[in-house]
Amino acid sequence: MSRFNYEELATLHTIAKILTQSGELREQLEKIMTEMSKRLGMERGMISILDQKTGETWLEVARGVDIEGLDISYKPGEGITGKVAQTGRPMAIANLGKENLFLDRTGARKYLDRSQLSFLCVPIVYSGKVAGVLSADKLTHKVTDLEEEVAILSAVADLIAKAVYGLGLEEENRSLRKMLSRTRTISTDIIGNSKPMLDVLNMISQVADSGTTVLINGQTGTGKELVARAIHANSPRKEGPFVQVNCAAMPDTLVESELFGHEKGAFTGAIQRRRGLFEEAHGGTIFLDEIGELSQAAQAKVLRVLQERQLQPVGSSRTVTVNVRIIAATNRNLEQDVTEGRFRADLFYRLNVFPIYMPTLRERGSDIILLADHFILKYAKILGKKVKRISTPALDMLLAYHWPGNVRELENSIERAVILAPGDSIESVHLPPSLQMKSNESAKKERGKLDTLVSAYERSLIIDALKDARGNQSKAAKFLGTTKRIIQYKITKYDIDPQRFKAKRIA
Repeated sequence: MSRFNYEELATLHTIAKILTQSGELREQLEKIMTEMSKRLGMERGMISILDQKTGETWLEVARGVDIEGLDISYKPGEGITGKVAQTGRPMAIANLGKENLFLDRTGARKYLDRSQLSFLCVPIVYSGKVAGVLSADKLTHKVTDLEEEVAILSAVADLIAKAVYGLGLEEENRSLRKMLSRTRTISTDIIGNSKPMLDVLNMISQVADSGTTVLINGQTGTGKELVARAIHANSPRKEGPFVQVNCAAMPDTLVESELFGHEKGAFTGAIQRRRGLFEEAHGGTIFLDEIGELSQAAQAKVLRVLQERQLQPVGSSRTVTVNVRIIAATNRNLEQDVTEGRFRADLFYRLNVFPIYMPTLRERGSDIILLADHFILKYAKILGKKVKRISTPALDMLLAYHWPGNVRELENSIERAVILAPGDSIESVHLPPSLQMKSNESAKKERGKLDTLVSAYERSLIIDALKDARGNQSKAAKFLGTTKRIIQYKITKYDIDPQRFKAKRIA
């Protein structure tokens, strides 16, 4: 017979069910800790994760203990948690008041009578290695057999081992990304210091050194080509060619010839042998812009090169091996296109290895000012004008406008204004009519520069919180110290799509 009673078996069954549900690992572990509190009488519980490189153990998930803002870790062998992590053996303390190894780093038991508490601590083992530590304390009078308590806690540890290991990898990757973003500077022509653009620059710095395929998503005019060039310029392939291909401009009949080349006489008009664009990019990078516009037939041909890194020129029996890094870009929702059958799923997954989202200009807040100043200097020099600045009323108009054409529209607007400005300053009247045509009703709703910047900053904070929370609105609200209802209101107000930040799983 099982050594566990009915309630303990029911708890293990519930935990197993939680682990089979979709959702974030941290959220699953928090639910499990809640079940242990309700069903097993656990007063407080903690899950700590072992750093395989340093041997340190850090507190990651807690129940009945407030760890908000705390950074709690244990060196190898330090305290009960550190000792269990180091030895891989469980520890059971009948009377916590008599145990010198107990450190109470969280301070949760500072004002409690520890002699009335028992403490249980077991290793979480995954693939034969300690991945973390599960600990809990219970009221002493509720503990009849320490060995049985350790057994049920060990059973829970076995169930959650894979989830804890996965959470450890997530945290390790997050720490690595932060470290890389702090230590690596990249050369780029991208202008902007808003949070969304700093995120883009961080991603460029992370992926540039690798040969990983990148898919850049964003509206027309957001600067996808600049990102592709920045990745190439900061990669080991920077001395090689950068070949840009506008997929939307290639007729289906010419796709194969343009991309893969052809032999002389392969078709009418092929008067000489020609190398394709993939061959031209050998040793460098090929940028497939607007890849979502390719036909199904063209998609199949591109997929073959992505899979095999080999191509066959039109009219030739020879096979050419190419060494190219592929960067693609689109302003379409390719996931939706895959669902609706307009884009091949296998090609999408090949391209979407490292996605980068380019924010719209209205998401970038004060970057509008930086970009406007840059374009003023650029076109004043090109056009031989003396324009050096933009007036405050004109700047207010730029900040209040919704910029459907993004950076490209802003650049065109500034070029026009520099041409029209007779002196050294751009005034409101020099801006395009689209920026000036506002109804009386919309004029009443016009926000000043400060309000616009505050809104942009608020939007940036919410997006940042959603990224950290993997799209979980409740968790994002917690990070920002507000309620889920308010976050939902702001998400609607600022037209933010939380689904964008959820971790994607490929079946």
